Amino acid sequence: MTQTIIGFFDSAREAEQAAHHLAMDVGGVRGEVYDARRTGELPALRMPGEDSAIVAEAIRRGGAVLHATVPDDRYAQVVSVMERDGAYDIDERMQTWRQEGWSGGTATGATVTEAVRAAGMTAGTVEQTSTTETGYGQGRAEATGRTESIPIVEEQINVGKRAVQGGRVRVRSYVVETPVEEQVTLREERVQVERRPADRPVQPGDDAFRDRTIEATERREEAVVAKEARVTEEVVVNKTAEERTETVRDTVRRTEVEVEDERGRTGAPDQRRDRT
Repeated sequence: MTQTIIGFFDSAREAEQAAHHLAMDVGGVRGEVYDARRTGELPALRMPGEDSAIVAEAIRRGGAVLHATVPDDRYAQVVSVMERDGAYDIDERMQTWRQEGWSGGTATGATVTEAVRAAGMTAGTVEQTSTTETGYGQGRAEATGRTESIPIVEEQINVGKRAVQGGRVRVRSYVVETPVEEQVTLREERVQVERRPADRPVQPGDDAFRDRTIEATERREEAVVAKEARVTEEVVVNKTAEERTETVRDTVRRTEVEVEDERGRTGAPDQRRDRT
């Protein structure tokens, strides 16, 4: 089941902002804004003539109305969005108008409180409500034979936890070659062959006429490099965990209901209200 809501705003900008928020925050609900540019389309709202006069007067004074059809289970959410974006109480505004000399909407008089308020107007009110002085609330009950209810909605906050990456530490080892120098003393042998002139007689026993061979080997030292790897330092990577308490702050919304009991009273309603 659906309901039709009409919210009153001081400007078309506020009404359009509320319509935008309805489309964003309340799934499947689309609002239609009527202002001075669309006064000729007001009959499409299918309101009683007296209520049309109220809407027309609000628009004539530079305001606008936001019209939307919503499911029953989203009524309170739509009301909350409209009130948050500046919808005003039409009963209070009408009293101000009458003090200024406006005389429109007299057929319904005080009964408009239940029909057209800052929050809205039900579809039963628009199409089936009696316009007698018994009031819109009673007229709706007699016409439809059913009970209407407004849910009271309150948000609750639930705080959970999730793991997020807070940064990374990477330790990488790589090889660096550094030139080094060391001095070492090396020994080297050389064989020298030398011919000397001589003039002496061969001595007895010299055995001068036999084959002889003399060998001499040259030796030299070379530098030999040996390397030894030694651990000179260690880099240790580990993780530690600690717990901390964080205060999470946010806002939650709730709906409130204002009840105006006008039974047994005549004339214009006063401003006394019961908030539940």
